[in-house]
Amino acid sequence: MTNVRLSTTMGDIVLALDEVNAPKSVANFMEYLNSGHYAGTVFHRVISGFMIQGGGVGTDMRIKPASRTVENEARNGLKNVKYSLAMARTSDPHSANAQFYINVNDNDFLNHPGQDGWGYAVFGQVVEGHDVVDRIAQVQTGPQDVPRQQIVINSAEVVPASA
Repeated sequence: MTNVRLSTTMGDIVLALDEVNAPKSVANFMEYLNSGHYAGTVFHRVISGFMIQGGGVGTDMRIKPASRTVENEARNGLKNVKYSLAMARTSDPHSANAQFYINVNDNDFLNHPGQDGWGYAVFGQVVEGHDVVDRIAQVQTGPQDVPRQQIVINSAEVVPASA
């Protein structure tokens, strides 16, 4: 598994990416990471008891260009459980690009086949920084679930797996 550290203004979150069960989603995420896409993005959607979403909106609150999409891998057997990492998408099952979310609860209704015959593809999990995820999930939000205090991803980098 590849480990990635998201260094945020609220602390670090380390993700273990599952390239065995979600190879396309992981490759897609890594392409965006390696291009520097995630640095300077924010967690732009936070719903307490559900999930925190980021990876696609800059600190100016504009959507960052992300034209490369990935095939939906929600049939991979990985579940939308607490602290799992999944691809965010529109109603089009194959529209996921750079945006991701971290579940802050078990969200079985997002698993394949979901409500639309597809579900949402999980491709990793939080292995360090559960407390950071929990703090982000509790921030005050305004219209459209946007945090009132910006939570910025300052950097995203591959790190060695913990021993």
